[in-house]
Amino acid sequence: MAQKAKKDRAKSNAAALNNLHIGSLVINGLFLLLHFLFRPRSLWLYGLLCTPSLICQYVLEVSGRPKYDPATKALRSAGEDLGAPGLTEYMFDVIWVTWASTVLAIIFGNWGWLLWAAIPAYGIYLGSSLLGMGKQKMAELQGGDSGAIPQGNRKSRRAA
Repeated sequence: MAQKAKKDRAKSNAAALNNLHIGSLVINGLFLLLHFLFRPRSLWLYGLLCTPSLICQYVLEVSGRPKYDPATKALRSAGEDLGAPGLTEYMFDVIWVTWASTVLAIIFGNWGWLLWAAIPAYGIYLGSSLLGMGKQKMAELQGGDSGAIPQGNRKSRRAA
C-alpha cells in the first residue's frame, strides 16, 4: 500500500512540475516575444522580479521531481509532496503572483509589476503576526500577568 502512495505522489509531482514549467515557458516566452515585437518593456525589471520565481521553480524541481533508478527504472524516491502546506505553498504563491505580474506588465506596461509588491507585503504581515505571537508567549513564560496588582495586604504584595 505504501508503494502505491509513493507512485501516486510521484505521478502527481511530475504532472505538477510539468504544468509549472509549461506555464512558465508560455508566460515568459509571451512577455519576451511581445517585448521584442511590439512594445518594449523594462527587461531590467523583468529580470529582477522574475528571478525569485525561477529560483522557486528550481527548488521545487530539485525537491519534488521523482527519482528513478537508471538501470531498472524503478522508483527510488517520489520527491517531496508538492501539495504540502507551508514553504512549498508559499513558493507556488510567489510563482503565480509573478506570472500575474508578468501578464499585467504585458497589458499595462511597467506599472503591472506593482502587483509583485504583494509578496513582500504579505511576508511583512506574516512576520509581524509571528512576532506578536512570540512576544505574547514570552510574556506568559516570564510570569504570566506581570501588569496585574497582587491581591492582599502590603506585606503579601511585597513578598510577591
